Amino acid sequence: MANGCCNVTAFAVGLLGRKPDEEDAMTIRIIPNDKGNPPGKLADGELQFTSGPLEGLKLIGFAIWERRGRGRNVTFPARQYSVNGERRSFALLRPIVDIHAQERIRDLILDAFTQLEAETASAKVR
Repeated sequence: MANGCCNVTAFAVGLLGRKPDEEDAMTIRIIPNDKGNPPGKLADGELQFTSGPLEGLKLIGFAIWERRGRGRNVTFPARQYSVNGERRSFALLRPIVDIHAQERIRDLILDAFTQLEAETASAKVR
C-alpha cells in the first residue's frame, strides 16, 4: 500500500464475515512504525468513522506493541496528568457498560495489523 499504511474496514478483519454495507461505521488505519523507536512499538492505529454522526472524524492514539516473550498488545488513547508529582493516565475510550467492548476493538486492530503484515509479506515475495 502507498506510504506503508493499511486501511481495513471492520468487515474485512472478521466482523461476522459479512460484506460491507451502511452498518459499517468505521475503518481501521494502521501506520507501521518503520523507525523502530520506541523499541517494541510495531505500529500506530486510528479509527476513521465513515457513517453516522461521527462520519468524517477519526480517533487517534492507538498503538500496537510487541510483548516481552510472545504476543502483541494494543494501547488505547489516553491523557497523561500528574497528581502530587506522580504521573497517571486517563483512558479516553472507555466502555459504557460492557467491558468486552474494548476487547472487540483491540481484536479488530490486531487483526488489521496482522492483515497488513500478510499483505506486506506477499508484496515482498512478488
